[in-house]
Amino acid sequence: MRAEERKRRILARARADGRVDVVEMAQELHVAPETVRRDLRVLDEHGLVRRTHGGGVPVESAGFETGLRFRAGSHVPEKRRIAKAAAERLDDAETVFIDEGYTPQLVAEALPTTNPLTIITASLPTAAAMSEHPSCTVLLLGGRVRGHTLATVDHWTTRMLGEMVIDLAYIGANGISREHGLTTPDPAVGAVKAKALSASRRKIFVGTHTKFGVSSFHRFAEVSDLEAVVTDSGLSAHEAHRYTLLGPKVIRA
Repeated sequence: MRAEERKRRILARARADGRVDVVEMAQELHVAPETVRRDLRVLDEHGLVRRTHGGGVPVESAGFETGLRFRAGSHVPEKRRIAKAAAERLDDAETVFIDEGYTPQLVAEALPTTNPLTIITASLPTAAAMSEHPSCTVLLLGGRVRGHTLATVDHWTTRMLGEMVIDLAYIGANGISREHGLTTPDPAVGAVKAKALSASRRKIFVGTHTKFGVSSFHRFAEVSDLEAVVTDSGLSAHEAHRYTLLGPKVIRA
């Protein structure tokens, strides 16, 4: 089997399953594990996968993006810890933007609802979940609904955000790096995120350690724009410190 075909099959497996295991892939391709590791290194250098212990995970790009169902089944314990730690930073915010995606949705569900809150979101699942709380006023941003994430985008969404002044935004991203900031595969999604950040006084990023060092297609913010970064302990203390030097407080839940 030619090297290009081998790498194509490895990438396809990573995108289909959410990960690829070196030993299993070597058996499937009838090659040595070191051959698969070498192919993964090349795919990593090309920004298509990110190597992990014993394998690799796909990097989201303009041509590939995971859906909400996959995200809701991946790193769930870590995402719940992140959500709890992020919700504890609400302080006196009364108007809160909740980004699309599963981790921001968990943040919304972890927010204290003893006092009145106004929740602004483009996410249909988040709007539905938070509308069950009598103390919450939910503003669902209109627009075109993306089937991948069940969230709205395009000019209707950004126009509504342009009329708002928001206390706090909980923002997600497909990748965050010190060099390229916060990125996402779809410019339409990036436009909503950028508008929400510009409308918000405080900005907090929430995401698992797998997002770090990853760059996707469209950049919508810099790390220095953030008040805080909330992630899990899978991000090393050394790497967390390097992000802290750019300005935000880094919390490893």
